[in-house]
Amino acid sequence: MDYSQASMSRIFILKLQTGEIVHETLEGFAEKNNIKSAVCLFLGGAEDQSKLVVGPKDGNALPVEPVTALLKGVHEGCGVGTIFCDPQGKPKLHMHGSFGRNGDAVTGCMRAGVKVWFIGEVVLFELTGSSARREKDLKTGFEILETRQDSV
Repeated sequence: MDYSQASMSRIFILKLQTGEIVHETLEGFAEKNNIKSAVCLFLGGAEDQSKLVVGPKDGNALPVEPVTALLKGVHEGCGVGTIFCDPQGKPKLHMHGSFGRNGDAVTGCMRAGVKVWFIGEVVLFELTGSSARREKDLKTGFEILETRQDSV
């Protein structure tokens, strides 16, 4: 296990607007406010036709081929994620969410494009003092968290 220690700094409460794409909005906010790392909580609705990455096509195949799910109809949802910068210093969100409608639910990574429907509440807890960042993994294509600190 690798780890990096951080401290909590500013806390932001965001009200997202209908049609905003969650990951684009949060990354843009982080960049504008010089947030290098954070924990984010999402609560709200997802528009019809929002997309989630729900897994790899084949968990043993490289490079990874993602499988996406298209939400049919407005869904209620919640999500939790982190923001860490890539090597160029650009904030990147990794958030998983669970969305339900009429007794059916789907869970996955929100990076494929979840659009807010009416309500999109986010609480963002800024973290400081850590060297943690995202780096591109050449085998998978994922932006992987790197802590570059002590190992246990």
